[in-house]
Amino acid sequence: MESNIKRSFYLRDGLKVAKDLLGKTLVRVKDGKRYAFKIVETEAYLGPDDKGAHTYGGKPTARTKPIFDEGGITYIYLIYGMYYCLNIVANEVNIPHCVLIRAVEPLDEESLVYCKANRPIKSKKVQDLTNGPGKLCKALEIDKFLNEIDVTKEGALYIEEGETPKEIVTDKRINIDYAEEYKDKEWRFYIKDNPFVSVLKK
Repeated sequence: MESNIKRSFYLRDGLKVAKDLLGKTLVRVKDGKRYAFKIVETEAYLGPDDKGAHTYGGKPTARTKPIFDEGGITYIYLIYGMYYCLNIVANEVNIPHCVLIRAVEPLDEESLVYCKANRPIKSKKVQDLTNGPGKLCKALEIDKFLNEIDVTKEGALYIEEGETPKEIVTDKRINIDYAEEYKDKEWRFYIKDNPFVSVLKK
C-alpha cells in the first residue's frame, strides 16, 4: 500500500524536500510492530557542486550509487566505522540530492520503549535517545540492510504525513568543516523549540 506521501514529493530540489520533511512521520516496522517518529531536524546535500556532499564531483561510486537514483529511496552509510546515518534521496535520476535525517521524536510510549531497548543510555533525558543521526539509527535499528528501500511504500521503513511545523529554523550544517565555502551554507532545518533537535542555532 502506498503511504500518504507520493513519489512526486521527493522528485524536487533537495532543499525543498529537507524543509518539507520536518513534521513528517518516519515509521519503523520491526517484528510486526509499528513504531512512529516525528522528523524534527534535517540537512540537505546537493552534489555534485556541494563540497560537503558524498556526490561532490558528480561521479557515482559503489557507495553513493543510490543518490543518483530517483528520489524516494534511502541512502544509508557508515561513519567512523561505527555509526549509521539515514538519508532520503531527493530529485530526479542523475541529480544527486539527498537529505540527512538528523533527529526524530518518538510519537508514543511504545516507540520510546523500543528506542530505550535498542540504545540504553545513562542520561535521563529521553531526547538523548534520538537527537543525532547516529543515535537515531541505533535506536531505530537502521543499518545497511535498509539501504535503497522505497520510503513511499509501507515496509520496514517508510514515511507518512504528519503535522506541519509552526516555525522552522534555518542554520549551517554540522561537522563539515572540510567543505570549504560550502560549510557555511544554511542547509540545515529544524522545528523551532523541539527538544529533540541535536544542535541549536547560536
